[in-house]
Amino acid sequence: QVQLVESGGGLVQPGGSLRLSCAASGSTTRNTMGWYRRAPGKERELVATITSSGRTNYADFVKGRFTISRGNGENTVYLQMNSLKPEDTAVYYCISITPTFINYWGHGTQITVSS
Repeated sequence: QVQLVESGGGLVQPGGSLRLSCAASGSTTRNTMGWYRRAPGKERELVATITSSGRTNYADFVKGRFTISRGNGENTVYLQMNSLKPEDTAVYYCISITPTFINYWGHGTQITVSS
């Protein structure tokens, strides 16, 4: 089974940048990888996904600001977050989806955007 560990969270000021990392215990080369988030008082929502072929998909509220990418080893996924807003404050979760549509979730990392 795939295990996912997120890192890179923290406190940043509005307009700042942060990069999240998601490391998988096993190969995720054939999997779709993604990031979800849960903001205070809201349910978990999609942020971005990247397929095994490199096709990306973004939520409207992060388009032009966030970039999802895979590492060279294909078992790591990143989320580069620029122009951060207070509304981006949330716990961010990494997800890995197998070709047979089995989902694996990380335990989340806190992002706080505040001045």
